[in-house]
Amino acid sequence: MVSAQRWAEYGCTLLQLLLSVSFSQTEEPFCRQIGDLEKPQLLKDGDIMLGGIFSFHSSWKNKENTYTEKPLPLECISLNFREFQFAQSMLFAIEEINNSSKLLPGISLGYNIYDTCGSIARSVKVALALTNDNSNISSTSICMKAARVQAIMGETSSSPSTAIATVIGPFNIPLQISHFATCACLSDKTNYPSFLRTVPSDYYQSRALAHLVKHFGWTWVGAVRTNDDYGNNGMATFTETAEQLGICLEYSVSFFRTDPLEKIKKVTEIIKSSTSKVIIAFLSHMDMDVLIHELSLNNLTGFQWIGSESWIFDSQIAAMDKNHILDGAIGLSIPKAQVSGLREFMFNVKPLNSSNSQLFNEFWEALFKCKFRESKSTQPLSVCTGHEDLTGMENSFTDMSLMPIFNNVYKGVYAVAHSLHENLSCNKTCNNNVQLDPFTILQHLRKINFKTKEGDEVYFNKYGDPAASYEIINWQPGENKTVDFVTVGIYDATLPAGKRLSWRNQTLIWAKNSKKVPVSVCSETCPPGTRKTLQKGKPVCCHDCVKCAEGEISNSTDSVTCVRCPPETWSNEERNACIKKEAVFLSYGEIMGALLTAAALFGTCLTAIVTAVFFRYRKTPLVRANNSELSFLLLFSLALCFLCSLTFIGQPSNWSCMLRHTAFGITFVLCLSCVLGKTIVVLMAFKAKLPGGNVMKWFGPTQQRLSVFTFTVIQVTICILWLTISPPFPFQNFNEMKDKIMSECSLGSAVGFWSVLGYIGLLAMMCFTLAFLARKLPDNFNEAKFITFSMLIFCAVWITFIPSYVSAPGKLSVAVEIFAILASTFGLLICIFIPKCYVMLLKPEKNTKKNIMGKV
Repeated sequence: MVSAQRWAEYGCTLLQLLLSVSFSQTEEPFCRQIGDLEKPQLLKDGDIMLGGIFSFHSSWKNKENTYTEKPLPLECISLNFREFQFAQSMLFAIEEINNSSKLLPGISLGYNIYDTCGSIARSVKVALALTNDNSNISSTSICMKAARVQAIMGETSSSPSTAIATVIGPFNIPLQISHFATCACLSDKTNYPSFLRTVPSDYYQSRALAHLVKHFGWTWVGAVRTNDDYGNNGMATFTETAEQLGICLEYSVSFFRTDPLEKIKKVTEIIKSSTSKVIIAFLSHMDMDVLIHELSLNNLTGFQWIGSESWIFDSQIAAMDKNHILDGAIGLSIPKAQVSGLREFMFNVKPLNSSNSQLFNEFWEALFKCKFRESKSTQPLSVCTGHEDLTGMENSFTDMSLMPIFNNVYKGVYAVAHSLHENLSCNKTCNNNVQLDPFTILQHLRKINFKTKEGDEVYFNKYGDPAASYEIINWQPGENKTVDFVTVGIYDATLPAGKRLSWRNQTLIWAKNSKKVPVSVCSETCPPGTRKTLQKGKPVCCHDCVKCAEGEISNSTDSVTCVRCPPETWSNEERNACIKKEAVFLSYGEIMGALLTAAALFGTCLTAIVTAVFFRYRKTPLVRANNSELSFLLLFSLALCFLCSLTFIGQPSNWSCMLRHTAFGITFVLCLSCVLGKTIVVLMAFKAKLPGGNVMKWFGPTQQRLSVFTFTVIQVTICILWLTISPPFPFQNFNEMKDKIMSECSLGSAVGFWSVLGYIGLLAMMCFTLAFLARKLPDNFNEAKFITFSMLIFCAVWITFIPSYVSAPGKLSVAVEIFAILASTFGLLICIFIPKCYVMLLKPEKNTKKNIMGKV
């Protein structure tokens, strides 16, 4: 923390500074430029002056400042022929306008063009020099003068353009038109109100690159960018759009060409160790030069490069790629253009000598690889004569591949000229009395809309940008080991979202000159039947494919979730479709159904045989003594009991559901009514034998028939009420089995079902009780004993049935009920009738009245 004493010292120092400034202003009330004057490298006088800022040199010699003396001016090195081409394009446009009788008639345009040496600080300095009068004369009028130039053409790159626009933009003096500064940040008219450009914003390019990557199915990519406004802002927009499209970046690294070699090597190592096969290179052409050199040393081939407009159509970059690092590269470029006459004008470089002989000599020596004077270099160089000819030469200056950018410079100059034409109210002549105001010029410039001589429409939107349209360029091998920049598609940002990307009928060449689209994914596509689960600690593009759970499906690739099938369906084995569940019920075709059917038919046949035996021996004492009418009725009801079990087998329907329980209830009550009648007959017969007994007259055949009828009618009434109020109905049970439908009969009314069973149970208990009481009657052949045994079996079966029926699922509950019906029916048949058949068939000697009536 700064002490109070230190704060006091700072305050005194600040006060002295303010006083000194105040006294200096009192003594010298004049405007005076501080610092060295900046002289333009190229200049020409005119009625209206335009400024130009270009980097004729791409670098400068580093010098350590001692801070004890005034720093020396920058010593620029490394001539950049590309910037000379841009300057020549500006001069060509000015010459055309000056020679035109239609545009600015009678007005000549002049220019002051500066070299920034690739330094942002120098860019700002020369921009201020263009704004000021750039003279060192003290005057009261200098501060009130208008801007020295009406517009500045340049800079080429985004970072120096941003710096210039930040300094001079808020004052609108002068306006700035760039031909290749594409940073989307420059579209912000709040911060850069007077900046315009003739090249589309990277906002559109970055989004177009993301859609290009998505089009080819690349979801796992790497990214390299220039560490400046151009690269950082462009990559930020690309990353945002890529995330929206489901594209992930494995890495995103930045560097600048002046960075230490160790940092550039680290970028190379990251690329080398990556798993992605596609690299987005948002680099300036100079940074791309540096990266290619380092990648070539490591022979890093086989990557698919996606390039921005800064380098993708640069023939010098292609010429440097001797190791085929960038083979098959694809990217976006400014649409091809032609400016008639520009090529011839550009090749005529001698007029440059009239502006700056020192720069011209350096340019000439570098262009023709000669020297005007003796060189200290050990390499032998020819002497420059000044008459060398560019015809037949091939170098970066004679390369016309950057014609689209030259056209942007050309359109920028013409845009200013059209704005001046409107501002000066030009017709056949111009009004020279109009005081030029950069702000007014800017307002006119924003509204201009004209076509160049080549038919290109020029206008600016509200952000100061032109319409965004790009050609999709693919690097394909040409003749003599050259690279052809083949246009394979168009991206037009002015069209609706779904129609912006269009392709030509052109074969694409990929990395290593392959014709097969490379694959670059972190994880393979999840097929239908699976869902994606993210891998912990990795981007969303890295996932595992997990098979959908049973009952769930996914019918699309890369599904995030699995969808549960509707209740009536179930997932197939592949989990990619829902199939209808199999309806499960007790059928005749399965083993259990067949066995129960066989048992029921066997019981029916056995009952028929017993009936036949009884009918054959119907006049014998054994049949007559046991009420033959009730016996035959009992056998008939037993046969019905066997047959009613068959209604439980098969797919449930409305009729089968109502029939099975009611038929079962009525036939069993009929059966038990007969058994109860026989039991009462036995008891009554015994009472009739006692002295004075006359009971049988109260329970004769009529009363027996009436009792059976009465007991049966009660059950019929219960069944009718059940069927009327809430009858059983077919029911599809989806919950019991996950992959099958249990086709069941719902009881409808549980009260009705248990009333039927309860009434059967009541009759069974009455039969059992009476038979138990008559079990020790003195007849040689006591039927009450057999009824007791049959009722024991009957009650045991049905008491066991209740918990089994409630707990058994689906068709098993049906099988339990059928088993209970058959078991209890067989119990009655065997216990009551088989002993009699045994006597009638095998012991006929016992089938006599004497033997039956005998006492033990």
